Amino acid sequence: MSHLYTLKPTQIVMYVTESCADCVRVKKYFEAKGIPYVRVGLEGDEQATQFVTQLNRGFRSVPTIVFPDGSVLVEPSWDELNKKFMN
Repeated sequence: MSHLYTLKPTQIVMYVTESCADCVRVKKYFEAKGIPYVRVGLEGDEQATQFVTQLNRGFRSVPTIVFPDGSVLVEPSWDELNKKFMN
């Protein structure tokens, strides 16, 4: 599944941890809007952890969301999410 660890994934990829409240918030946002995405948990996935840490200059910041257009949102606010998905 190397397409999950790239800045050009084939679909939206959200990197999360089990104890992350912001991850739950963004998950609910995606589900309410009908936005398809792939969830990748960092626990037990060394490749995902390294990828997220590399993207975030050494920090394991979640949620880290990578979009097919190459853009990345890290711990996005409601405003950032709404701007990204405005039609």
